[in-house]
Amino acid sequence: MSRRAVNITLDNLDDLPSRCRACVFWHLDPVGLERAIDAGDTEFEKESWVSATLLEWGSCGKIVYVDGVPAGYVLYAPPAYVPRSVAFPTSPVSADAVLLMTAHVLPDFTGGGLARMLVQGVAKDLTRRGVRAIEAFGDEQWESPACIVPAEYLRSVGFKTVRPHHRFPRLRLELKTAVSWREDVEVALERLLGSMSPDPVLRPV
Repeated sequence: MSRRAVNITLDNLDDLPSRCRACVFWHLDPVGLERAIDAGDTEFEKESWVSATLLEWGSCGKIVYVDGVPAGYVLYAPPAYVPRSVAFPTSPVSADAVLLMTAHVLPDFTGGGLARMLVQGVAKDLTRRGVRAIEAFGDEQWESPACIVPAEYLRSVGFKTVRPHHRFPRLRLELKTAVSWREDVEVALERLLGSMSPDPVLRPV
């Protein structure tokens, strides 16, 4: 079995799961999201966001392939490139951190260490670029797959709360910690990524 993780580009963007390919929850502000959904332009908006972010900042995501088949992905970017980030009550994201937007490993491929590959790839990429930490908004009342990561899972993989909230706390993971995760943390991360499935018609929080 061959496994490889590559940067997300315009050439492989269509390899994302169809629901994720059209999801722009993080990429637009709440008003812009409503307009894109109503106009049916979410796939175009996603492509435009990836294009602009690649040109201005660089790599903003990774896709992992198993025997040539897309099996999972992760998206991340500085908060300035993520309009949705300012809509949360615990914003803003720290100036020295990059925001983990969303991630997903397809059900058929969970339990194989792909989450570890993805996150290690992100950690190495961001460390090389001088980034100190990854932050994410968690959902304390998470019940079903959505674009926001369950807060309890973020804590289980080493994130620490930096701004509490009854629904959407902001959590942080230092990159020096990310590169030395223990096996039990990696297992928890695998479960996290396998549980997430962004919804392209998710309305503003």
